Amino acid sequence: MYPAGTLRIDELTAEERAVYASLKQERLPEHIAIIMDGNGRWAGSRSLKRFVGHQQGAKSVRLVTETASRIGLPWLTLYALSIENDLRRPRAEVSFLMRLLKSFLEDNVQRMMDNNVRMKYIGRTHELPAEVQEKMRWAEETTARNTGTTLTLALMYGGRSELVDAFRGLAAEMQQKHLKPELITEEDIHRHLYTAHMPDPDLLIRTSGEMRLSNYLLWQVAYSEIFVTQRLWPDFRGIHLLEAIAEYQQRERRFGGLGKGCGEVEEHPERIKIAVS
Repeated sequence: MYPAGTLRIDELTAEERAVYASLKQERLPEHIAIIMDGNGRWAGSRSLKRFVGHQQGAKSVRLVTETASRIGLPWLTLYALSIENDLRRPRAEVSFLMRLLKSFLEDNVQRMMDNNVRMKYIGRTHELPAEVQEKMRWAEETTARNTGTTLTLALMYGGRSELVDAFRGLAAEMQQKHLKPELITEEDIHRHLYTAHMPDPDLLIRTSGEMRLSNYLLWQVAYSEIFVTQRLWPDFRGIHLLEAIAEYQQRERRFGGLGKGCGEVEEHPERIKIAVS
């Protein structure tokens, strides 16, 4: 976590401060990833156009990021646009999302500076329109020296495509260095992932109640705790991020090991008679 001097707890709302006060500081997550889902349903339930839902979703991105920065969360990664979104949604909607992304960056980079937030991106961003890429580079370069929360937007992202790109990179490295396949390790694969520069998520949050990963960070969330809320993304705020962290702290992370209440380990398992019924 960041030094205490960089925390801005006094900027939290009264409700947020109450939840934050209940958290164990030594168990705060280092990296939270979020599947932002429900923009269309939020709009539909109000008889509004889907575009309005996306606009409200962009507001949630700003508010949640600001809360994350105030509590000193090092890494926040948001699923903003999947490859499937680009391929399967109407062109008009995708075009609007591109304009919304540009507008979000233009309108919020100063807020990112004020909150000491650094912007990054993962995905096949080279496939985005040139003018969008230019605005993304501008935002990234402008915030590059900030030392607070790193906000990463997953754009033109897919977990499977990330693995394909990683394996391609690793294959090229193996060919160049004449490495044998049997020497490949998990770390070798990790080095070629889009997320090689960041830790794996401790907590994955999904809004809208859907119980699936949707091709998001498939390698990275192998041992992440998962928190699903029925709340739609446009209604998600900093208080809900803190509530998810509180729930996360109730979990026992075992990473494949044994936890409390799992029974005693037999010191001499070879003495146990195996009975098959």
